Amino acid sequence: MFSIDVWKKGALWLPLFLFLAGTNALSYELSKEDFTRIGELIFQNECASKISCLTSWNEGEDFASLGIGHFIWYPKRVNESDRNFDESFPKLLAWMKKEGTPLPSWLSKQHSNPWQNKQHFKTLESTPQMQALRNFLFRSRDTQISFMKNRLRHALPRILKHLPLERHAHIQQQFQYVADSPMGYYALIDYVNFKGEGIKLSERYQGLGWGLLQVLEHMQSTRPGLQAIQDFSDSADYILTRRVNLSPLARHESRWLAGWRKRLRTYKDEAQKLALQ
Repeated sequence: MFSIDVWKKGALWLPLFLFLAGTNALSYELSKEDFTRIGELIFQNECASKISCLTSWNEGEDFASLGIGHFIWYPKRVNESDRNFDESFPKLLAWMKKEGTPLPSWLSKQHSNPWQNKQHFKTLESTPQMQALRNFLFRSRDTQISFMKNRLRHALPRILKHLPLERHAHIQQQFQYVADSPMGYYALIDYVNFKGEGIKLSERYQGLGWGLLQVLEHMQSTRPGLQAIQDFSDSADYILTRRVNLSPLARHESRWLAGWRKRLRTYKDEAQKLALQ
């Protein structure tokens, strides 16, 4: 993926006609080096590469954020109807079991977040069990990245399934331009993990979402390359700024915008580094 020679040959993804045919497969596999690099970048984005951050509960949220992708895990007390954001940690655990990753015994039997709220979570932050959980999440970084890669593998077909046919071509084309660009796979895999596909109705404010669908919809790229990565980053900035402006005042989402923008800048910065190799 990150090899500049491979990128220049345009051999990173299946041709667009395969997506038109409904495939959800990617055309290549990451090398071990590339795989590790994506994990390092996402770990840096979510946790500043700190092991202590692998078990977190952010202020004002009803869920814990776990792992290098800060996968969401709701406590049982939060009703299904009130779970506005995609609950990804149980899906990660299911993926780990499928991939043969041994889970801590207590975690393999746990169906819902065992902490009642942020306060309960904080009181247990230094316990041996929580420390062991952080160590497990650190050791299983590659499996977490494979989980995120698998989510991206199905992202475009899922998005298209929710759209009328006349909107497919633009979304597919913009997706392809990013995918065929240097570090495009990093940008796509990170954003889908970060803000979702954009198809869940509960992940919208005043009817407007902030996921991959909305970012691609707003893009107007004409070819792959560094400009497509810049366009993707700029579009995501616009979409996330709109989200903040539409968000309920009680959530104080403006406090997150600077960090979100810093994250989006890594897409362009990493692409430029690769292009200079």
